[in-house]
Amino acid sequence: MNLKEATETIGRLGKAGKMPCPTYNTPAKRCVTGAKLRKIVGSTCHGCYAFKGNYLFPSVQQGLEKRFEAFKKPAFVEAMSFMINRYAKKSGYFRWFDSGDLASISMLEKIVMICQNTSDIKHWLPTREAKIVKDYLKIYKQFPDNLMVRVSAPMVDGEPLKSFDYTSTVNHKTKPIGHDCPSRFQENKCMDCRACWSKDIKNVSYHKH
Repeated sequence: MNLKEATETIGRLGKAGKMPCPTYNTPAKRCVTGAKLRKIVGSTCHGCYAFKGNYLFPSVQQGLEKRFEAFKKPAFVEAMSFMINRYAKKSGYFRWFDSGDLASISMLEKIVMICQNTSDIKHWLPTREAKIVKDYLKIYKQFPDNLMVRVSAPMVDGEPLKSFDYTSTVNHKTKPIGHDCPSRFQENKCMDCRACWSKDIKNVSYHKH
């Protein structure tokens, strides 16, 4: 696998403005649970940022769709492993789904294989697909040490989901639970914070924008 082959397979890695590392995103319209939550006022997906701004440009949508379809390609795991090892080495971190979410247990299985192939990189996967995570853990029992899967609470000001070791919440009228994300105090950027990747932190609480 070389750079040209990897790029043809998966497209390019993303770089969200606040993130300290490369990302991989897919269309928010492909979210399963998120699509339902987006219709519910007070949910964490209502007013989703991935349906606004630059995400609306046709070229961006085409790229997102290409990355979603890339999961189905036989060379996906090899191509993603190559790209992450090439572009995430400097930071040592990688984020999945700054737009989009897990769509199947097969998708999660492939992400796990990529994490195993990129053992020097710490991966963070935020998700609202609690059932997919549960089904995976029933079969495989655990995730690789370098993969942090945080299951998100569905409602703003909701409690962390009790079925999972690592979670995230969004607070608005209530106090933060666990680690209070500092990005709102630092130009909406992570800066030197890596709490989302840390296994020392059970819940990360994000302030509603």
